[in-house]
Amino acid sequence: MTASPPDAAPDQRWPGERLGLPETGPRSVARLGRRIAALVIDWAIAYLLSWAFFPTPDGTAPFVTLGIFAALQFLFLLIVNGSVGHLLLRMRLVPLRGGYLGAWRPLVRTVLLCLVIPAAIWDRDQRGLHDKAAGTVLVRV
Repeated sequence: MTASPPDAAPDQRWPGERLGLPETGPRSVARLGRRIAALVIDWAIAYLLSWAFFPTPDGTAPFVTLGIFAALQFLFLLIVNGSVGHLLLRMRLVPLRGGYLGAWRPLVRTVLLCLVIPAAIWDRDQRGLHDKAAGTVLVRV
């Protein structure tokens, strides 16, 4: 019989269990499909705004679209704890330790989200590196 070391983490049955979050329903970790759909909605809004207000002969300027996307992410996270896509798909960004989200968490999360790689790497709780760095978790409402 082998014993696990005392500091070994117990088997996790669902994402967010070790964070004290429920398996399903409100306050459970938002799953990947919902998160990707929200990202597509947010990018589409940024693209349409870029196309409408900053047209180029080729359609839109990619960095203008990225700037609009970042501004929308930051402002909506700061004001209502979720982007337009998050709100439409019934998700909210909350600090892991509770309390107020503040201004620095949305800023750090947005910058890292725009770099793409940190958002594409996540842990067993389905938190991307951008959420880990900001100390946040995206939960269902």
